[in-house]
Parts: sequence; C-alpha cells; structure tokens
Amino acid sequence: MARRPLLLAAVASLIVLGAPGQALSDSARDSFAAATKALARGDGIAAEAELQRAAQAGASKPEIAAAMGEALIDQGAMDKAREWLAPGQFSPAESGHGWRMLGKLERLAGNLGAAGKAYDQALKSAPTDPQLWIEIGRMRYSGGEQLQAVDAAERALAAAPNDPRVLEFKAELVRDAQGYGAAIPLYERALEANGNDLALLGGYAAALGEAGRASDMLGVTRHMLEIAPHSPRAFFLQAVLAARAGQIELARSLLSRTKGKLATDPAGMLLQGLLDLEAGNANVAADELAVLADRQPANQRVQLLLARALYAAGDYNQLVARYGALAQRSDAPPYLLTVLGRAYEDQGNRVAAANLLDRAAAPSAPPVQPIFEADSPAVLGSRFAAEPAALGLAVPYVRSLLAAGNRGAAGQAASQFLRARPGSDNALALMGDVELISGAPGSALQHYDLAARVRFPDLLLLRMGEAFAGAGQPGAAQPVVARYLAAFPGSRLAARMAANMAALAGDWRAAAALLENVRARGGNRDVRLLADLSFAQLRSGDQDAALITAQRAWQLQPSSPVAAQALGMAMAAAGSDAPAARQLLLQARRIGGDNPLLQAALATLH
Repeated sequence: MARRPLLLAAVASLIVLGAPGQALSDSARDSFAAATKALARGDGIAAEAELQRAAQAGASKPEIAAAMGEALIDQGAMDKAREWLAPGQFSPAESGHGWRMLGKLERLAGNLGAAGKAYDQALKSAPTDPQLWIEIGRMRYSGGEQLQAVDAAERALAAAPNDPRVLEFKAELVRDAQGYGAAIPLYERALEANGNDLALLGGYAAALGEAGRASDMLGVTRHMLEIAPHSPRAFFLQAVLAARAGQIELARSLLSRTKGKLATDPAGMLLQGLLDLEAGNANVAADELAVLADRQPANQRVQLLLARALYAAGDYNQLVARYGALAQRSDAPPYLLTVLGRAYEDQGNRVAAANLLDRAAAPSAPPVQPIFEADSPAVLGSRFAAEPAALGLAVPYVRSLLAAGNRGAAGQAASQFLRARPGSDNALALMGDVELISGAPGSALQHYDLAARVRFPDLLLLRMGEAFAGAGQPGAAQPVVARYLAAFPGSRLAARMAANMAALAGDWRAAAALLENVRARGGNRDVRLLADLSFAQLRSGDQDAALITAQRAWQLQPSSPVAAQALGMAMAAAGSDAPAARQLLLQARRIGGDNPLLQAALATLH
C-alpha cells in the first residue's frame, strides 16, 4: 500500500503529459489549438507564430516539437525543422506525430532508409494513424514500391474514409492508374471537408483541366487566388489553360507570376520551354528543354520538342549529336526523321537528308522496339552490378541490352531488378518488355497488367496491344483501348489505336471522328495521320472532306507514298483529273510498293 501514492503520481504524470495542452495554461492551450487548426489548412507561418506564443506561455519543447517541425516543413525551412525533430524528443501524446514528421523530413530529403526507421518508431505509438499510412505510402511510392504504396493508401482510407489528406493521396494514385476523371470525385469529397485547402484545390483544378473541363478548372484557380493571391500553382494552371487556347503571351505573363517557384518542376520546365519556343525564343527554349530532356530521357514528347527547338535555333550540330543515333533505329519517330532531314538539307547534305525524309514518309509504322538508350551495356553494366535495385540504373541497363540484342542478359537483369523491387511499376513493365521481345507475350501481359495498376502511360498501352496480338488475341485489346481512352481522353496514341480498331471493324465514321479529334489537338502536320483520316472520310462517304485532307497531307510531304496514295484515291473517287490521280497512285506504288487499295483505285480510273 505504501507504493500506491507513487503509482498514482506516475499515472497522474502520464495524464499530464498525455494530451497537448491538458497541463498547459489556458493561453498556451489556446495557442496550441490555433496552431493545430493552421496546420490543418496548410498555413505553416500562422502555425509557427501560434506555437511561439504557446512556448512563451509555458509549453515545453517536447510538447510543441512535432507541430513546430510540421509548421517549418510546410514553409520549406527544412534545416530549422530538423533542429526540432532530429533529437526525437516528443511528449508521449506527440510521439507518433513527431516521428511521423521526422520521417517526412527524411523522405523529402531523399533519405528513405532514415525515413523508414522514423516511421517504424511512429507505428509503435500510432499504428492506425491514417496520416502515418499516407506518409508510408508516399515513401514506398518514391522508393519504387508502388504496389505497396497502393496498399498503404487502402489502409489509410479504411481508417479515415473522409479525411482530406487520405482522399488526396488516393486521388493521386487513382489519377495515374485510372485517369483524371476517376480522381475528380475523390478531390470533391476531400474538398467537402476543407474547401479552402490549396493543395487539394490545385490537384482538383489540374484533374478538371485534363478531363477537358476548362471552365471549371478556371473557376477553381480563381478561388485559389482569392485564398492566396500569390499562389504559384494557381498562376501555373492558368498559364496552362492560356497555352492550350493558343494565347501564348498571356500564358507567358501568367507563368512569370509564379516568380520562378516552379523553375525546377518538370511540368513548369516543359511549359516554359514550349512558351519560349512558340514566342520565337528558340535558343532560350533549347537551353531550358535540354535540362529536362537529360532528366527524362524516355519522355518522347520532351525529346521531340527539344529537337524542334534545336532546329529552330539553327543548332544543327547539337541536334545531330543528340539524336543522330536514335534516328538510325527502325522505330525512330517520323517527326524526328523529318527535323533531322531538314537540318541536313540546310547544311547541303542532300544524300543524308533524302534518306531520312524517305524513311519519314514510309507507308507503315515499324513494330514496337525497346526504348532508346544512348549509353552502351558496357558503360551501364558496372554501375548496375554495384547497385542492381536502383531505378536509374536498372532501367537504362536493360534497355541497352535489349537494343544490343542480348535478350538473355536483359532477362537476368530485369529479373534481378524485379526481385529487388517487386512492387515497382517500372520493374514490372521492364520485365514485360523483355518477355514481349523474347516471344512470351502472355507473361508480358501479366506484368503489364500489374504495372498498369500503378501507372498507365499510353506507351504501356501500345505494348499491351502488341502483346495481345502476339498472343493471338488482337480482339482482346479493343475493350482495353476503349477503357483507356475513356480514362485518358487526351491520349493521341490511344485515339489512333481506337481509330485503327474501328476501321478494322468497318466503323469508318467512328474512325474518322477519332482521327479528326487527334488532328484538332495538334495533328495537322502529321502526314500519316492525315492520310489515314482522308481514307476514313472516303470510306464513310465524305468525298469532299477526304480530298481536302489528302491535299493537306500531300502539300506537307509530296514525296510521301501515303500522302500520294491518299490524294490519288480521293481524286479517283471524286472523278476529278484522272491523269493526275493516276500519276499520284503510280508514284505511291513506285516509292512504297503495291497494295490492294492502290490496285482498286487504279482500276476505277480505267
């Protein structure tokens, strides 16, 4: 019985330390509560001020360390946040929060091992904390464990189905795998609880824009500026809208109002380079896009935009140095071949120019090839051996082996990477690539399907189409493409695939509508697209439109056999200038070879 007072005292001390503010003065408790509300709305500056008031009113450092660390992280003051969080001295009630914030600090610094240790400590205090599972999910995602990140998001959602931060994380994952339209309801649910949250509003606005709801997107960005008149993300999103509408100067003005806050963000870099190029500042655009192209070597859109900028700037030497090797591949993009061909023409090298331009005008696309990798297996092999789990090493190494035709070594390296990163969408897709090229399309499809649960770029869709065809199931690709196009309506590649499938099914009106949509979204200089559209218009009974479209294709590239055939067929169907139509069809046969459509068109002229 003598020990009972000591026991009661110990329990009392735990109660005192157990809830922030419970043992604090009224003033300190009120300031801590105000800081908590400020953190909930993402206002780190206000939270820091309130926490300083709480300290002045008697709150101890362990009681406010976690919240202060969060406030400083929100402000980007990472060094100051570390001073509060690194000692790991948190009151019992704030222990889970504190270790979670230390984990976030380490995650943002790229120290994923240290982040994991901090999260392990947090789990001891708060194993069901949904905010902690979000942090664990983000760590897993950035560490190449994307499938495990999806599982973490589900755990967070089960614990707090209406929590704004949980819904935000889930929306981000859904957006990558299922499209922006699927993410919109999640953002809307999150905003019901906090309609003034800038991070949520920014994600919501971006999703609306990608889903084609431009006016709704504009309304959301205006609301963001009402809350935070200098919001860089709001100005960036408005700049994107202006650029899509062709208002280049307005877009440049809006982007300048971000004050360089997005200068190192890939989306910001891409938009800045595109706007400078459209404004006639090709040299500046080339310098900006070169940095991004080096960071994203597999991003074809960025690479082609840089090629365009280098050509416009007259920097032919760098253009050839960067893309000469890629142009030698059978699957080099026709646009790249055209740009390089024009560069050689300008330099007076007509032989090299003619070779590239003839290939750009080829009547059919080559089969899917391994993604281009500039470095050789010899250069990349030793780096991979030292760190086989590193995403930045494994992916280019396997691609280089595939390009060199060494499928056995590529399979071994891809398997090793997948064992090290079993939940990585990159590892899964890479394994699928090896299997597809090695003649195992069924296994490739299994890995592609798992990768698509995390992230579903249209190049993965293209490879899935190849795998279905290789497995003898070409019809199975049709519903996949249809679902993809519904989820990602902005994908030109998916629209082209859907149009091809509609044409094979004899639905020429649908094929023409899909191709017309692609032309309206930047495809009016794509000769192959225009030739396909002309044929679809012709088959759907619109001879006038077919003739106009074919004339556009032929004017862009008179040496193209597909353009010559499209114009010859349109003229033959219209019954206008039969000699000229015959000449065009014979030209198409001479350059691109014979085919049943050519034969039928020539027969009508007789």
